[in-house]
Amino acid sequence: MTEEPQVTPGGLRYGWTTGACATAATTAAYTALLTGSFPDPVRIELPKGRRPAFALDRAELAVAAATAGVVKDAGDDPDVTHGALVLATVRPAAPGTGVSFAAGPGVGTVTKPGLPLAVGEPAINPVPRRLMREAVASVAARHGGTGDVLVEISVAGGEELATHTWNPRLGILGGLSILGTTGVVVPYSCSAWIDSIRRGVDVARAVGHRHVAACTGSTSELTARAEYGLVDDALLDMGDFAGAVLKYLRRHPVPRLSIVGGVGKLSKLGDGHLDLHSKRSQVDLDALADAALDAGADTELARRISAGNTALDALRLGQEAGFALGDLVARRALATAEDVLRGAPVSTDVLVIDRAGTIVGRAGSTDTTP
Repeated sequence: MTEEPQVTPGGLRYGWTTGACATAATTAAYTALLTGSFPDPVRIELPKGRRPAFALDRAELAVAAATAGVVKDAGDDPDVTHGALVLATVRPAAPGTGVSFAAGPGVGTVTKPGLPLAVGEPAINPVPRRLMREAVASVAARHGGTGDVLVEISVAGGEELATHTWNPRLGILGGLSILGTTGVVVPYSCSAWIDSIRRGVDVARAVGHRHVAACTGSTSELTARAEYGLVDDALLDMGDFAGAVLKYLRRHPVPRLSIVGGVGKLSKLGDGHLDLHSKRSQVDLDALADAALDAGADTELARRISAGNTALDALRLGQEAGFALGDLVARRALATAEDVLRGAPVSTDVLVIDRAGTIVGRAGSTDTTP
């Protein structure tokens, strides 16, 4: 049985990354190629001194190849690859060639610039590659191998799983990426989502886009497409992670950024919240009422906004009173965004939408040219 991951102070189980699973499978397969038998469980070394053991779900030895498989345990994180079978097939390579990698079924191939891998390379990220190279060297030293091998990584069902990730938009085609920097999945850290936001910016810059839109969801993405005519790889699936987008663009600017989202989430951004998830930030209707009063709303409307239930309710009240509350929300969100960008050369505008995707507020540039 795979070693149990550690538990957070809140009682949630940590998990193991696809990179850790691929390293364990590679270690077991290369050991079998040299010795004729598979270690099971197989123990590996991860950064920060961790030495987890993984049970093998598959072990196949042929004349000039060995395949081992490990089922990924993502702990309590809602990871799309939880339960996926990660396979490594190791074959001898020409003397002096070291370790090379190939994408097997379910692992993608890089087709766009801007990622930490060259176009045409299998989507096995740099840290998992380093961990697998170190594992191969360790096995070779113990069992008299040369360390010259071809490692093919596969993920059962990976091509379908990848449709639920950013990979197609990032130009990673044919399957999943093999990820991980520590080997450990921290539950609900959403590190993979944040990393995908960063890679989305990298790809947009590399292909020459001068305008990107950060969208909070599918409806706001449809609005951004219609309003700006942007193509897929200029659209950033920001979700709740406004801070991740803004902080990364501060260091890696794109000439124009449009932030598109619902009135509730962008109200929270206007309050200075950079994580827009309902568990980590709430709409402050009192603050919104005060801002409306400062912007010229009458005291009765401000009172009703303060006593309302939701940001959408406040929006309705503003519309009934002829007060452009959506524009106010957009201006406040824009002010937070510009504060985080800290003078980076990024021209920013904000679109606020209702649940139907209708634009109910805007602030910043009115230029709609991509």
